[in-house]
Amino acid sequence: MATHLKNLSDFSHTTIPSGENYKIAIAVAEWNAEITGALYKGAFDTLLKHGVLDENIMSVVVPGSFELTSTADILLNKYADLDAVICLGCVIQGDTKHFDFICEAVANGITQVSIKHGKPVIFGVLTTNDQQQAIDRAGGKHGNKGDEAAITAIKMADLSANL
Repeated sequence: MATHLKNLSDFSHTTIPSGENYKIAIAVAEWNAEITGALYKGAFDTLLKHGVLDENIMSVVVPGSFELTSTADILLNKYADLDAVICLGCVIQGDTKHFDFICEAVANGITQVSIKHGKPVIFGVLTTNDQQQAIDRAGGKHGNKGDEAAITAIKMADLSANL
């Protein structure tokens, strides 16, 4: 695995625009709350760190990762002034094919919502083989996917605003 020795949340090689002009929603799944809570904290803190105003961050809690797609769609339908939606969740491989169905549905759904609305909808969903891999990517040795999702949201909102 290419990630086994590095922190994926290192942004020292890239320019991150200010988020001060953007309104961003974070939809976070309750399922695997220890992990998704860490992802949320990373995303929220990173948005603030890069200039997004606290009052311009909307947070919504949903039951599980499957519900992220419909939540992003509802948010973009209801709040036309949103510049991006971050979807945070965690699906851990189990003994059945449920993992495959959920991961595929969420990835495709998030893509479709983004295309439908012409706005960035960010895939911040961990799809791991086990709990330890999730921990490693939610503030552990591989960084925090929530941080990465927040940076992506800011960069994509900026790209959309400036094209």
